[in-house]
Amino acid sequence: MALLTSLISILILIWFTSLLLKKFSKKAQALLLPPGPMGLPLFGSLPFLHPELHSYFTDLAKTYGPIFSLRLGKKIAIVISTPSVAREVLKDKDIIFANRDITIVGKVGFYGGSDILWSPSGPEWRMLRKVFTRELLNGPMVDFVYEIRKREIQKMVNNIWVQRMLSVDVEEEVFMTVLNAISTILWGDEMTKRSLRTEFRLFVKDVTTMMGKTNISDFIPSLAIFDLQGIEKKMKRLMKRFDNFFELVIDERTREDDNNEKKDFLQVLLNLRKGGGNDKTPLTMTHLKAILMDMIIGGTDSTSHMVEFAMAEMMNNPHVMKKAQTELEVVVGTNNMVEESHLRKLPYLYAIMKETLRLHPGVPLLGTRCPTESSTICGYTIPKGSCVFINVWAIHRDPSIWEDPLMFDPERFMNSKWDYTGNDFNYFPFGSGRRICVAIQLAEIMFLLLLASLIHSFEWKVSQGEKVDLEEKFGFVLKNKKSLVAIPTPRLSNPNLYK
Repeated sequence: MALLTSLISILILIWFTSLLLKKFSKKAQALLLPPGPMGLPLFGSLPFLHPELHSYFTDLAKTYGPIFSLRLGKKIAIVISTPSVAREVLKDKDIIFANRDITIVGKVGFYGGSDILWSPSGPEWRMLRKVFTRELLNGPMVDFVYEIRKREIQKMVNNIWVQRMLSVDVEEEVFMTVLNAISTILWGDEMTKRSLRTEFRLFVKDVTTMMGKTNISDFIPSLAIFDLQGIEKKMKRLMKRFDNFFELVIDERTREDDNNEKKDFLQVLLNLRKGGGNDKTPLTMTHLKAILMDMIIGGTDSTSHMVEFAMAEMMNNPHVMKKAQTELEVVVGTNNMVEESHLRKLPYLYAIMKETLRLHPGVPLLGTRCPTESSTICGYTIPKGSCVFINVWAIHRDPSIWEDPLMFDPERFMNSKWDYTGNDFNYFPFGSGRRICVAIQLAEIMFLLLLASLIHSFEWKVSQGEKVDLEEKFGFVLKNKKSLVAIPTPRLSNPNLYK
């Protein structure tokens, strides 16, 4: 009897499964979805996703083509892996695809998506972007930011000099330098000293890690209440602590007298909010805190890992390192530190940055897009509300576009047309269209200053005969799976420059 019951249960399960598969197949056929793996009932392809999502999607594209679809729980995911298809989404139909597919981490960690990264395209998003570019990239803030960058990089060089001939974790040094610079830009020296910088480091690492995780709750909403992976719970716990910190900083600043002449970005935002501005969409306190989050999360982890990748690639290619150092010797001299005024005279260093961003783009799948209406791309239906990934990592390594695509070769960017303004869909590490990264200018200067200072001030080596490990680890921000630990040796002629 038990055997008969089991047999009947199995037959019912097979029948029910076949009905679901037929239903999904008919629906997909009716919508003319791009080809892709069928997946399982309810879960779709979720159980089969590889942690290294960028390379997993690249492998699937070899089977299913430049645009393919997967069912991830209740969502349809579309993955795009060629420039021509990316152009259709990011340029030709940019208005339709201008929104983000906001995740639970995005909602919890960025004040309901009230920031530049997650907020829907519209008046609120335009106001936030305008505030960022107008108030941080122009006017009095430019000189203030310049002085902070210079001071923090000098501190980094001094700290490494103190550790000379000892092993140094390159990414950690760069991360703390960027974090110190950004926190000082945001709320000034006084506030920076009160913050627990180690906690901030762990906070940023945890947030970017969770942003890159596949959260079942995002794809099967009926399971969200259970928070099976504990991601929402952990994110809420993190945000409670750091929201309290933001509240403390803001409250103390607003209690100071009305003639406050502080130049940091927080004061600029508070003055703007108090004055009301000319925008029809007002800047709220929630917006203000969300912008602070964008700056901390967006400006630290990605920059530090990109500099680490650049250093690792140069150490594996000593001729590249030597050529970059020779250029620095000519332009800067061994009796001087690197200044921002030198950067425009360093075309080879600039090419190294571009080549690093080609091989190891900071955000390998860019920010996911979510169409506001159903659309047709390459003859396929892209449903409203679907999740669209642009695999820029795959495009940057496509052998039909790039000669020897896996080789680190900055020469390909010397005297070339390649840039990252988002107009060339063979190379767009910062994205394209309305949602292109708003902080390209800041990221570029910080990257170049950090990299130039590291290789101009020191020689770097690992154990004799060893190659630096460049295996990648996927996340919202691409990382080096194994941290670059190297030994610095001073190379400047005047030891006082390090002090």
